[in-house]
Amino acid sequence: MSAGALGLLLAAGAGRRMGTPKALMGTVEGGTWAARAARVLADGGCTDVLAVLGARAAEAAAALPVEVATVVAENWRDGMGASLAAGLRAAAEHPRRPAVAVVHLVDLPDVPAAAVRRVLDRADGRTDALVRATYAGRPGHPVVLGRAHWDAVAAQAGGERGANRYLAEHDALTVECGDLAEGRDVDTPEALRRPAAGL
Repeated sequence: MSAGALGLLLAAGAGRRMGTPKALMGTVEGGTWAARAARVLADGGCTDVLAVLGARAAEAAAALPVEVATVVAENWRDGMGASLAAGLRAAAEHPRRPAVAVVHLVDLPDVPAAAVRRVLDRADGRTDALVRATYAGRPGHPVVLGRAHWDAVAAQAGGERGANRYLAEHDALTVECGDLAEGRDVDTPEALRRPAAGL
């Protein structure tokens, strides 16, 4: 059940190894990686989408669908954990009071909406839900964080430290999505050119 789900897209990084912010990378179909990832969240069942921006934030925001809300993580240079914390704080103030946040990363261009739907279905709209996608058993994204966990995750997140430790300590439910995608971060032009294995 996906009612009350907020898609939380982390798209703040400068993409130093890629040579440009990954939020602004172009897709084969047109548009940007950030716009594609926002559509994946919406098509996967998220009622609203909030993108956390940082590097070249104004450009990234302008390239997003108009219905996507944005927040700039002031300390985005500190790493993905800082963006997660900023996003969860903004989610807590969202007027619809979503029951869950579906955390997704901008640099996962092969992850489809079906993966979002799969983790959301297992979360079943519970405010205490902790669900994460795995790919051939390897933990990945999207990750569903029920509202009851937001404060604790935000307090623990920082720098490059996201929610991994919290999810492990609290026995998050895992949902295999390796039949849908590889689910690997694309950090360099070389990785972008590498064909996906088995897809």
